[in-house]
Amino acid sequence: MRSTLRIHAIALAAACCLTSAACTTAGAVRPEPAAQPAGQGKPSAALIWARKVQPGVTVTEIEEAFASVAAEDNIRAVGELPLSKELELRSNKPEKFLKVYSYCDPGAARTMVDFNPGMAALLPCRISVVEQEDGLWIYTMNMDMLINMQGELPPHVADTVRRVRATIVKMLDRAASGEF
Repeated sequence: MRSTLRIHAIALAAACCLTSAACTTAGAVRPEPAAQPAGQGKPSAALIWARKVQPGVTVTEIEEAFASVAAEDNIRAVGELPLSKELELRSNKPEKFLKVYSYCDPGAARTMVDFNPGMAALLPCRISVVEQEDGLWIYTMNMDMLINMQGELPPHVADTVRRVRATIVKMLDRAASGEF
């Protein structure tokens, strides 16, 4: 019964976030919004952070920025899904670039899962690079929405979440500018 109530509470919190699209963590600085691609007004826009990659920045530079921040902040690259390459192999036709990168801080993952086992479904952190008509974009989940759905966090959990959030924001910002 308690589990069902928690699931309903989480669903209600998610609905509130989608409706308002204004979830922010107390005391946290929300990442500067980038010009959003088509679909900004849709509810899914509240679920993501997006960065437009500056013209001239290559995928290699984006990947070097991801790797640099991961090394600086001690998180691990735990996987890549080169979707556009897979689709090209299947169809023998060129595809616009689409790749998903996965990162994890094992200690942070353990802390969050110990706090709420359901968080395991959202591991690891994923960042996607998507080629669109107007260039490359970088997307990831809106961590503020996710954090707010948890309610009041114990200090050690809040500190962990803020640290991971800061790392993901730094990855987005530095990769979008090609800064590594």
